[in-house]
Amino acid sequence: MSQIQTYDNVDTYLQIGIEFDCSDIHLATTSRPTWRRFGNLQPIWEDAATLTAQDTESLVNSFLPKEHWEHLKEKGDVDFAYQTDFGRFRVSVVRQRLGYDLVFRIITTEIRSIDDLKLPKEHIVPLTRYHNGLILVTGSVGSGKSTTMAALVDFINEDREDHILTLEDPIEYVFKSKNCHINQREVHSHTESFPRALRGALREDPDVIVVGEMRNLETIQLALTAAETGHLVIATLHTGNAPRTLDRILDVFPTDQRSQIRIMVAESLRGVISQQLIPKADGTGRVMALELLVNTAPVAATIRDGKTFMLPGIMQTGKNVGMITMDESIKNLYIAGEISQEEAHFRSEDKKLMESYFKS
Repeated sequence: MSQIQTYDNVDTYLQIGIEFDCSDIHLATTSRPTWRRFGNLQPIWEDAATLTAQDTESLVNSFLPKEHWEHLKEKGDVDFAYQTDFGRFRVSVVRQRLGYDLVFRIITTEIRSIDDLKLPKEHIVPLTRYHNGLILVTGSVGSGKSTTMAALVDFINEDREDHILTLEDPIEYVFKSKNCHINQREVHSHTESFPRALRGALREDPDVIVVGEMRNLETIQLALTAAETGHLVIATLHTGNAPRTLDRILDVFPTDQRSQIRIMVAESLRGVISQQLIPKADGTGRVMALELLVNTAPVAATIRDGKTFMLPGIMQTGKNVGMITMDESIKNLYIAGEISQEEAHFRSEDKKLMESYFKS
C-alpha cells in the first residue's frame, strides 16, 4: 500500500488486514505498522512513520478492557480474543523496554470444512470416528493448526451425537451445536489453566475433548489419561513432523516414566497431522503441505520400543492408510507447480534427498 498513515484506533488497522487477506497485524513501538501477508512480514506502508511509545499506548487504551489492563500492568503481557462487528482476533499485548507491542492474529470466522482445506478426507474421517484415543495436529506458529482442528470439530459436530468440550487460550473459532452439544471454555476467562480445565473436563461427561495446546507435562499427562479412559482427545503441539511430535511428548516425562508413557502413547494414539503453509509459486497466497501418520501395528511397536527414528520408513510403506511424509507432500506440491524449487528445498527435512530429486 502506498498510503502513508497511522491511526489511533486498532480497529482501522484490523479492517485493513482483513481487506488485504493478512494473517497478522503487528503494531510495535519504534516500528512501522506491519502485516504478515502470505507468510511474509512487511510494512503496510513503506513510508509510514514509526510508532512511538505514546502511539502504542494510545492504541492499547483504544480497545483493552479494564480487566486486561490490570493483568497487563501486573504481569507485563496479556493474551485474549477480541471481537468486533467485522471480525474476530487473537491478541497479544506485551510491555517491552521501549513501550508496548501489539500483535493481532486474524481469525477467519467462517469455519472451513475438511473438503475446503483439501485434507485427505478418506483417511482423516476414520480418525474422527474413534470414541477414544488421541489425534494430534502439529506445526509451527501460523501453520494453520487452529483451522484444521476447527474443521475436524465441525465434522464431528455434524457426524456424531456427542458432547464436545473445547479448552482454548483464547477461544478462536466459535461453534454452534449441531448434532453434538458443544461447550467452549477459555483458559484465564473461564478456568485457571489447561490442567485445571482438563481435570474438570473428566467430570463433565464429554465424549470429545479439544485441547488448544499441550504445553507442559501436566497437560500432556492429563490428555493421555483422558484418551485412555474413553474420550477422543484432539490437541495441538508446536512440532514439525510426526517423529518430533512423539519425541516431544516422551521427552517431557521423567526418565523413569518413559517406558510406561511409550506404552500409553502406542495404545492411545490415533494419528498425527503435521502441516506447514508454503508460499505459492505465483505469489497469490499459501498452500498446505501435510504429513499424516496413522497408528498401525508397526507404528505402535516402533513407539513402544522408543525407535521413532524408524517412523519415516514405516510411513513410506503405509500409503494404503493415507500415510505421507512431509517431504513427499512438499515434493508433490513442487511437481504440481504450486511451489517453487527454492521453497521446496528450504522446507524439506532431507535436503540432500530433495536435491537429488531435482537433478534426476
